[in-house]
Amino acid sequence: MTKFSFSNSYEGRVATPTIVVSSAVYGQEALLDQIFAVLRGYGYRVWMSHKGTIPLDPSKTAFENCLAAVESADATLGIINGRYGSGRKGSELSITHREMLRAIDLEKPRFFAVHRDVIIARQLLRQFRQDRKGTPRPHTYFKPTAILEDIRVLDLYDSATRASVALSERKGNWVQQYIDDAALLLFIESQFSDIKRFEALISSKNDVTKDLP
Repeated sequence: MTKFSFSNSYEGRVATPTIVVSSAVYGQEALLDQIFAVLRGYGYRVWMSHKGTIPLDPSKTAFENCLAAVESADATLGIINGRYGSGRKGSELSITHREMLRAIDLEKPRFFAVHRDVIIARQLLRQFRQDRKGTPRPHTYFKPTAILEDIRVLDLYDSATRASVALSERKGNWVQQYIDDAALLLFIESQFSDIKRFEALISSKNDVTKDLP
């Protein structure tokens, strides 16, 4: 798949760093509006499907456009809550799930946050996610609830924390727990308010990538 040509240059100073925000939208519209305004206020270019700022290639599907944005952006802000996200059919993964997995696969700089309810649900459902033989139960085994729309939200959280990787080898596995909007906004302020620090982080990440064989 051809990448967009919107990615920023890493030579020297990063020009207008770009953050793609990955999150389920339904029920989160007001919070996403606030996050968009905050990040724009710090000086970032913000790609968010809810606001219509994802660069679109009309010849591609919604999935392809969203994944291309993740590939081209400088970093991903991923918000994991009880909603699973749209764009899925049958057993397909949601757009949000695919976006975050793509950021992980590419080892992109990523900043993930998870609502406390998801962590509690994970603990409560741990004993039920596998049958007596240890085989993972299909997502259809679990019915949607007001707390957890889809059991695959827990799969997404496990991927974000890199739960399948040996503890000593886990990198990029920080997922910040938040209890309310204020706590999430505080996390965002802490990570993104110093744009010069962010630019240095992106530049150093790119230098490491260029040195790889």
